Amino acid sequence: MKVNAKTLFFLGLIVSASGVFSPPVALAAGIIYGLSFAHPYLAESRNLSKFLLQASVVALGFGMNLQQVLEAGRRGFVYTAMSITFALAMGLAIGRALRVKGTPSFLIATGTAICGGSAIAAVGPILQADDEEMAVAMGTVFILNSIALIIFPPIGWRLHLTQQQFGLWAALAIHDTSSVVGAAARFGAVALVVGTTVKLARALWIVPLTLGTAALRKSRSRVKLPWFILLFCLAAVVNTYVPAISGLTHTLSNLGKQGLTATLFLIGTGISRGTIKEVGWRPLAQGVLLWIIVGVGALLLIRAGVIS
Repeated sequence: MKVNAKTLFFLGLIVSASGVFSPPVALAAGIIYGLSFAHPYLAESRNLSKFLLQASVVALGFGMNLQQVLEAGRRGFVYTAMSITFALAMGLAIGRALRVKGTPSFLIATGTAICGGSAIAAVGPILQADDEEMAVAMGTVFILNSIALIIFPPIGWRLHLTQQQFGLWAALAIHDTSSVVGAAARFGAVALVVGTTVKLARALWIVPLTLGTAALRKSRSRVKLPWFILLFCLAAVVNTYVPAISGLTHTLSNLGKQGLTATLFLIGTGISRGTIKEVGWRPLAQGVLLWIIVGVGALLLIRAGVIS
């Protein structure tokens, strides 16, 4: 009996959105699909995952308290600035040592430092990156995101991290917002609040980075502002100060979690054998080494109480 790739794709998407799958299972199912079939809707899937991620993050805001959001964002600002500077400098140094080409090296460093695919998508046009360079950077980041979503919660439990500690670690050491939220939600409610808010504060650095890159390159490419972060904050305002609609905000928050799970399935389906082959060992080695240095360094500082 011949298996229909289109049918399986829609079935996996529907089941993931229904809440039957947990985020790691949805991501694993997507990866298995991507490695097994030629994606029938690759471009559409990437566009949908981008929109669904932003919509899900906004919906998650309806389940958060504004005071907690502001406090987590304020406490994480300095750590975020330091980690971004360190990750960019270290990433470029590793890329140079491994002889990774300049543009993909910078894109990988940017994706690791700020927010994965979103940062790469924002900076790529300014660097005039071609499709292959974008694919290499995106592929590296997506592969590492998939690994992080699966292994971070067990590591956190094994090391007896508090939810505050895990949320900070996830926000500083995992690339994409979707994987941060997925890992943090699996760890606990407090971890979800801390991880999401610190990660979104980190995502705001897309703006100064793209402006700085455009100035250095004398590029006229338009800088894309992450407006969904503002909508996330507005959703938290509504949840905090309009208790009369608590039933609605609770429903929207749950829909955000289900939307995130569907997003992870979509992201997984975009990781194909061709993607892995196209990445090559040098950019992948750069991404892995940088990710390990940032992740281990952040974890040690958090456990030592330097970051709290």
